[in-house]
Amino acid sequence: MSFLNQIVNALGNSEQEASSGQVASMLSTVDQMSDSYGTDPSTVQSALSIVGNHVRSALQQKRDTNGSEQAQALVNQYSGTYPNPQAVHSLFSPNQMDGVVQAVAQKTGMNAGMVQQMLPILVPLVLNLLQTGTRAQNPQGGNPVLNAFLDTDGDGDVDIADAMHMAARHMSR
Repeated sequence: MSFLNQIVNALGNSEQEASSGQVASMLSTVDQMSDSYGTDPSTVQSALSIVGNHVRSALQQKRDTNGSEQAQALVNQYSGTYPNPQAVHSLFSPNQMDGVVQAVAQKTGMNAGMVQQMLPILVPLVLNLLQTGTRAQNPQGGNPVLNAFLDTDGDGDVDIADAMHMAARHMSR
């Protein structure tokens, strides 16, 4: 089942942590970021998607090295809608962080300094979306949203911003 479908299913499953409030909070954070940084929401959403691709690579690496439980533990520990520099440092080495900043700056037109300031907000947002599949009674158990995110074929078609919007549309039904 696709990543987007897993998120929608998590919203309808009381055994998973997904909630309409969680998704609404993530969308609100994106809007606040665009206001705070003086950029349009679509640029922040693009940055979020680019960061999401880098988070996927980092979590895949953690999973391959330390097991699925480690990837889930990072999601559980660092997901949120508030700035958390430790989330960035737990996933990326300084060189990887520089690569993420440069990729976002190059693809969005934002300056690197602004992107650097946004990373501690963007990374927890991506992890928060992944946490929607966490089982409420067994947080270390299988997370179908995280599994779908990590098991993509690498073609870059997992778009975090699109996933958040699809979840928001599902909530408004």
